[in-house]
Order: sequence, then C-alpha cells, then structure tokens
Amino acid sequence: MSKHSILVVDDEPELADGLRRMLAAEFPALAVWAETDPQQALARIKAEPVDMVFTDLKMPGMDGMELLARIKKVDPAVSVVVVSAFGSVQAAVEAVKHGAFDFICKPFDCEAICRLVPIAFERSHLIRENISLKRRFSDRVNFANFVGQSEPMRRFYGYIQAVARTDYTVLVRGESGTGKELTAKAIHALSRRKEAPLVMINCPAIPEHLLESELFGHAKGAFTGAETSHAGLFEEADGGVICLDEIGDIPLSVQTKLLRVLQEGEIRRLGSGKTRKVDVRVVAATNQDLERKIAEGSFRSDLFYRLNVVTIWTPALKEIGEDLPLLANHFLKMACDEQNLTPRRLSGAALACLSRRPWPGNVRELQNVVRRAVLFSSEEVIGPEHFLNLGGPIAVASGLGAESRPEDGPLGLYRAAKESVVEQFSRQYFNHLLRTTRGNVSRAAELSGLTRAALQKIIHRYDLRLGDFRGL
Repeated sequence: MSKHSILVVDDEPELADGLRRMLAAEFPALAVWAETDPQQALARIKAEPVDMVFTDLKMPGMDGMELLARIKKVDPAVSVVVVSAFGSVQAAVEAVKHGAFDFICKPFDCEAICRLVPIAFERSHLIRENISLKRRFSDRVNFANFVGQSEPMRRFYGYIQAVARTDYTVLVRGESGTGKELTAKAIHALSRRKEAPLVMINCPAIPEHLLESELFGHAKGAFTGAETSHAGLFEEADGGVICLDEIGDIPLSVQTKLLRVLQEGEIRRLGSGKTRKVDVRVVAATNQDLERKIAEGSFRSDLFYRLNVVTIWTPALKEIGEDLPLLANHFLKMACDEQNLTPRRLSGAALACLSRRPWPGNVRELQNVVRRAVLFSSEEVIGPEHFLNLGGPIAVASGLGAESRPEDGPLGLYRAAKESVVEQFSRQYFNHLLRTTRGNVSRAAELSGLTRAALQKIIHRYDLRLGDFRGL
C-alpha cells in the first residue's frame, strides 16, 4: 500500500523546500514532495494519489485559486490549504468558498500547520470512503433488476462492469428470455454516457419500409407524406447509447447503412445528400445464430465483425439453477405488488416443482408462470397445485419426470409423496444456500428469508456441517 502524501507548491524554491523539510521531519511516515511549477504539481496529482496540498496563493502562470479548482476536478478528496503573504478575511473566505480545507498566512506557525495535517488526512479519508460507498451503491442500483448470486451470474456482472468502462460496440447474445435488454440498460447505466440518452429499438417491431427512416431520419419530400424533415433515432441518441434489439432481423438494405454508421460515425437521412456526424455507442442484441445467417446470405459478415467487437452471453436459466428460488421469490413479490395483493409465499414443494421444470423460455417464462399462479390463486401460500396448467405441466410428486402428469403413473399416498418432495427439495436448497454463502449462517438466513434460529434448526435437522462449506 502506498504512503499517505503531502505536496507543497510554491514558486519560491527556498520556501517550498523549507516547508517540505519541516513536514518530513515532523511526519517521517509520510511522503512529502515539493513543486515550484503549478502545472507540474497538477501532473503529479493526476499520476499518483495525494492526500494534502499546501499551495501558495500568488504564483505566475496559475495562481493558487486556479490550482485549487483544478485539483478539485481531478480528485475532490484532496485537502488543499492555501498559503499567502497577503492574508485578508476576504481572501480566506474566497478560498474556503472554492473548496479549500484552510487558509493560512505567511510567515506561518509550524505548530499550527502540524495540527492541521492529521485533521486534513482524516477528512480526505472520509471523503474517499464516501465516494467509494456511493460508487458501490450506484453499482447495486444499476444491477437492481438482476437477481442471482450463483458463480455464473457473478461472472456475468463482472463482464458487464468491464465492458461498461469502454466505448466498444457490444453484441449481447443469449437465449430468449435471458435479460438481453436489461444487460444493455446496465451497460449504459454503468458507463460514462449514463447521463446521455439510451434509445431502445425493437427492430422487428418496425415495418421494413419504415425502418431506415426511423433509424436514420428523412429529408422533407423524401417520400409521399414526408412533409417535414425528421431526425432519426441515431440522431436522438447522439452522445449516448442506442440498443438495437433483435439485430438479426434487420433487412440487408438497412444493414449496409448501419455498417456506414459503425465505420464512419455518420448518418445520411433518407432523401438527403448530406451526411451528419453522430457520437453513438451501439449495443446490439440477438438470440439468433448469426453465423448461420451469414452462411445463408441473410446477414452481412462485415457488419457482424463490426458488431462483434465485444460479446456478452446472457446465462440461460438452466446454467443458474441454484438461483431459481431467489428468482421465483423475487417474481412472487413483484406479482403481488403489481396486483395490489398482500404478500404471499411459495411452499417448499412449489419451489421443488419449479426447480425440476425445464425452462425453454428462461427467466421470462418463470416470471410469467409465477405471475399467473398469483393471479389465479387466492391462498396465502402458493403450492405446486397452483402451477398445474399454467405454462405447461409441472411434476408434483417424487419420481415423476419434469414433463409428466399425475395420471401417467402410480402416485402413492399424497402425504408421503409430498413429504418426499419437500425433503428432497430442502436438502438441495440448503446445500446450495450454504455453498453460495460458504457456510455463513447470517448471510444464508438473509438470502433465504428465514430467521437465524430457524435456519440453525434446519441445519441440525439435515445434519449439514458448516465446515464442509467454508473451504469452498
């Protein structure tokens, strides 16, 4: 870990070095530097962390007030003390108003300066900690629409954060219902363009003969009915991000013009001879096999390579099976809120049934199944029986396949079948839960919605050894 540091800035070398030597003697654990050129001082602050700056007020080229303002833009956590031989109340008030930590007059009192240092360091530490907390909170907010703590989902979050820091074109690929649109929104929200527009376009929803005009705009008189000029969606997204959902359905004629935007950063309105520069980051999404479409001649290979700068694959529900209970409970709460109902809960047997089912429609299908179960149930507890005939058959007894119906085979006694399902599910669920939290009971209780005491009883009942999970 690097040392805490102080930077002294004064155009008089003797004064700068004198203050540097005094501070170094009083605080030997700190790194103390001196600069006579404000530009060099600013370059040092940009290159490495500095906690505190003492700057002279009157300097040629850049005075202390301007240096103060520029330091605050680079790193608002730096505690800046303005030093002047021409001290006045007005100058002191002005300095503090512009963000100075303090204002002192020459000749200065060494003891007073030494008293300032630990206070300034504490201030810088608190500001940096606050900035870090805000950043982490912002990241959580930007991922708020995603639910899942499994290893594939944690890797997925990491990919989004890494991609968001760049301005590269992104191709989001994955099965239908895996959250490709949410991925595009998260990339925008975590990027430097987050304050600029995000324009979402569902390409197949726009008729082919209107798509070019919608994307790139049109000039007055470009076609019958074009009585005025019209800016397209790329111009609307200028400075921000445009998401082209289902890019694989764009016709070849529009693909050619889209390629020009990616290559040249400019668009031409339909019916116009003039080009316009646009600064737009493109995020494209598809669930189609673009390589197959290229082989068939329905998708341009050069457009594919322009779009495929960075690819993110959204996880299918079968890859994040351990997150299914979290997702199902999340959608249950959403459905109750949407329908203005009192909170309900999913029984263990219901979760076991959902966990067995194949989900070709992925997370979106799961959400719809839970939503319909809430709609057609008046009970506080949602059981496996509420999922029958809602989005396809779901097994309700141990030993039945995921696509079986109760009449397909012998069921045995209802109570015994139910107990078997619940026990099987419970063992799987709590094994997954403790593996996810690495044996942390408090975190496991929080994720499962149980009290710590209730979870401890379950752990004892199923003879689960916490030590087996802590090394995972």
